[in-house]
Amino acid sequence: SSGINAEYGGTDGKPVCIAVNFVVYDATKGKNFYGPGGPYAMLAGRDGSRALAKMSLDASDVKDGWDDLSDLTPFQRDSLSEWEMKFQTRYTELGKLIKSREVESEE
Repeated sequence: SSGINAEYGGTDGKPVCIAVNFVVYDATKGKNFYGPGGPYAMLAGRDGSRALAKMSLDASDVKDGWDDLSDLTPFQRDSLSEWEMKFQTRYTELGKLIKSREVESEE
């Protein structure tokens, strides 16, 4: 599977990582919420930005790959900013989520 979910979903003692507004955080210490069996486990190893912005736990709002977030409303952007501040104060920033280059095979 694509995205960061396979390696960073918190199973088998692995870290729980979540991307929020293009930044990846180590949310392992919040694994009761984000780890396997937690209420927000679907965000683990994925880009949770859209789901958090929309206050949604709908699977279609959780992305495995790049999500440019350009269609969020001002209200949703404010909500996302609040979540981002929570993550910044609680969890360790691991790096940036970048758009992978699409490689087209010529075969």
